[in-house]
Amino acid sequence: MCGIIGYAGVEPAAPVLLNALERLEYRGYDSAGLAIVGAQGIERLRAQGRLRNLRGKAESGAPEGVVGIGHTRWATHGAPTEQNAHPHVGAKGLYTIVHNGIIENYAALRDDLRAQGIACATDTDTEVIAQLLDLYDAGSPLETLRKVLPLLAGSYALAILYRGEPDSVYAARLRSPLLACLCPSGALLASDAAALLPHSREIYRMADGELARLRRAEIQFFDASLNAVEKQPVAIDRHVTAADKEGWAHFMRKEMAEQPETVRLTLEPLLKRGGVDLGEADLKNPGEIDRVLFLGCGSAWHVGVAGRLVIEELTGIPASAELASEFRSAPITVNRNTLVIVISQSGETADTLMALRRANEAGARTLGIINVVGSSIAQESGSVLYTKAGLEVAVATTKAYSTQLAAVYAVAARLAQLRGSVSEGALQEFLHALAALPDQMEETLQSSESPALAWAQAVHKQEHAYYLGRQLDYAAALEGSLKLKEISYIHAEAYAAGELKHGTISLIEPGTPVICACCREDVLAKALSNMEEVRARGADVFAVTSDPQLRAAHVLRIPKTHPLLGVSLAVLPLQLFAYHCARLRGCDIDKPRSLAKSVTVE
Repeated sequence: MCGIIGYAGVEPAAPVLLNALERLEYRGYDSAGLAIVGAQGIERLRAQGRLRNLRGKAESGAPEGVVGIGHTRWATHGAPTEQNAHPHVGAKGLYTIVHNGIIENYAALRDDLRAQGIACATDTDTEVIAQLLDLYDAGSPLETLRKVLPLLAGSYALAILYRGEPDSVYAARLRSPLLACLCPSGALLASDAAALLPHSREIYRMADGELARLRRAEIQFFDASLNAVEKQPVAIDRHVTAADKEGWAHFMRKEMAEQPETVRLTLEPLLKRGGVDLGEADLKNPGEIDRVLFLGCGSAWHVGVAGRLVIEELTGIPASAELASEFRSAPITVNRNTLVIVISQSGETADTLMALRRANEAGARTLGIINVVGSSIAQESGSVLYTKAGLEVAVATTKAYSTQLAAVYAVAARLAQLRGSVSEGALQEFLHALAALPDQMEETLQSSESPALAWAQAVHKQEHAYYLGRQLDYAAALEGSLKLKEISYIHAEAYAAGELKHGTISLIEPGTPVICACCREDVLAKALSNMEEVRARGADVFAVTSDPQLRAAHVLRIPKTHPLLGVSLAVLPLQLFAYHCARLRGCDIDKPRSLAKSVTVE
């Protein structure tokens, strides 16, 4: 969600900024802009829509200079117009800024500015920051920021140009990520490592409340009182940033194909000597844990829905999954005996970060399942288990979801191992199936391609679809339905199949697609009854199953695995089905409308 880049160096800034913004496109945006310090002062260039529109303007005459900032905006306050696009400038033209985050008290600040005769030219919350910086200018950007930042409520990552210091880019961060690096051509600032890693593998992560000044050959960091802060860079692996389709039509399809390998990479360091070794994330005093709570948003929450069932079946510990966006404002129900498992691909998901902080304040044990080393949630979790998904470019997650689920399986097995809650034979059966999962995922992807395309050809012109499943099959249905509506814009809903007759069945009409996940043998008979109920009302029934005997008009069979692992296989053909529906409908698969890859504002 939104992207920031800043550069102070020796090369022309416009190509550096545009190329970096291109690497941030996957985050989601609807306008873009840049500002460069030139001979005539700070010049801006902005455009509505895709980055190619901004690049086209730049080719017709980009500002010349070697210091600048850039931004891709995902509209929150004000429509996605050129006028509302970043960078924004104050009335005096002293400060030019780009901003990620939300200023929650912007309306009151705008009223105060208006009372002082300063009118805002845009509908954004960001412009009030630029206006305040101009209003309270102290002749030093750092001193000015010390005055202005305490006036802001909400979250921000800021990159700032100051007319009086044409060689510098300034930065400030609160609850929104900012990174920096040095390279032979200068210093760079960005909201995402993907923009920096073509220049350096050594990244500095700014902490909440910190400020920075970037010049050609140095980066200086300061705390809120302007005391110097010493930082050590973090090394980032190249595979984390590989943003190349490698011959695939879309990043999403490439990332689906990568799932077996990324799950294998996630599990290999955890499955050792007939058991599970979580390393530094190992669970201390497991006998004291009397509840497990999963927190996440979107697909990460769906991982938790599956995880709670796996935890309960393997350990007998009561478990639940809550939406992080709801938990952060709900009554506190966790304590020191609660294991809170926080799931986020980016490690910067705003709602999840706020929920984690509430759990920490309540004294709960917190374990982050994260894909980005050193991210905010990783830093603030009591312990961290990193997945090995690498960079995921497509907005709709596939391999991040699968690796998160694999990590949850390992945590559940380790907890069962430590507590002795299952027999050694049952534990070994589970671990053997878990080790075999990547190969079965490979087999499933290969065998599902043609059937999933045939399903899509039958469904892609529909406007509604329903997904059914029981227990872990319901978790698969939730993720499958999300994939379909995210990228194809077909309205899709998932229901626990037992709830069908409690209202939902009234929506079933002749020809309505109903996709059923039927992989759990212990609830298969009930699932078949639900299929018959919708078929009797004219539904077009599609079934994903590992049962060789199940019959339906459209059946897609997956390999048989441990009952607790079926969701990892069932979700794969549902991803392919959604992908082909979107392709047949001509949708922008990697960048669905109105969606952002990393939701860093609440």
